[in-house]
Amino acid sequence: MISIVKYNTGNVQSVYNAVTRLGYQAIMTDDPELLQKSDKVILPGVGEASSTMQYLQSINLDTVLKRLTQPVLGICLGQQLLCKSSEEGNSPCLGIFDVKVKKFPPRDLIPHVGWNSISDLKGDLFKKVRNKVDVYYVHSYYCEISDDTTAITDYILPFSATLQRDNFYATQFHPEKSADIGVQILNNFLKL
Repeated sequence: MISIVKYNTGNVQSVYNAVTRLGYQAIMTDDPELLQKSDKVILPGVGEASSTMQYLQSINLDTVLKRLTQPVLGICLGQQLLCKSSEEGNSPCLGIFDVKVKKFPPRDLIPHVGWNSISDLKGDLFKKVRNKVDVYYVHSYYCEISDDTTAITDYILPFSATLQRDNFYATQFHPEKSADIGVQILNNFLKL
């Protein structure tokens, strides 16, 4: 069973729809017991980091998520929440990745909305995905490049398009909105 974390953020339904279109049984839940029993867990997200972390803490999901041993995929805000901290609301996050989330430099170019390419692809999420393909972004904050970076996008500056450490995977872009490439990346995760 695939669990999609249901919490105070947008985009949960579109991730659920994408997973079920691929033929997988999925549920949307914030039940710790169900999350721990799931084969895979997806932490989607469109929202604000500090209020979302407060919500996760209020229902003890911050502790549960950190202890999961099955494959976990963070998407967009979900990726940022898996990092050490975020400048958005000066919030501590889950700390899976030793990465700070920073706001793009003030410019007329943020938020970063639309298609942009990913490069330097490494790891299981990118089976059957060629280098420098376009994926869909909507964000104003980015994850720094680190040892856990498995793909890079350059928009204003280079940043981590994806991260991976142990059983935790994360994409800053939205695979569920990234056409055939996103379907392949999401399917690669679901087959882990």
